Amino acid sequence: MYAVIKTGGKQYRVTPGERLKVEKLLGEVGTDVTIDQVLVLADGDNVTIGAPVIAGAVVKAKVLSHGRGDKVTIFKMRRRKHYRKTQGHRQSYTEIEIGNFENSTKKSAKAKAAE
Repeated sequence: MYAVIKTGGKQYRVTPGERLKVEKLLGEVGTDVTIDQVLVLADGDNVTIGAPVIAGAVVKAKVLSHGRGDKVTIFKMRRRKHYRKTQGHRQSYTEIEIGNFENSTKKSAKAKAAE
């Protein structure tokens, strides 16, 4: 069982129990967050692909920690022009642990059939 989620402008293939570092999310350490940008949801041979996202599907995750990544140094120089520019950047991240997947699209299809 796996899902492809989108958060922070990036896509991740995740499985339950997996830990990963994503772009900084709002939420205190120890709280649960829900990621509703689910692009693909696969359970064995049953694969659901969104267009672009699956309506009603969410991935639950627990916030483990917040931090900052390694420093990246940007150096620009034009030779013979006396131009040098140095810049640095540290990206903030949130470490999360993926919980369970929920898909309510089946419920909504049954509700539509009942109407």
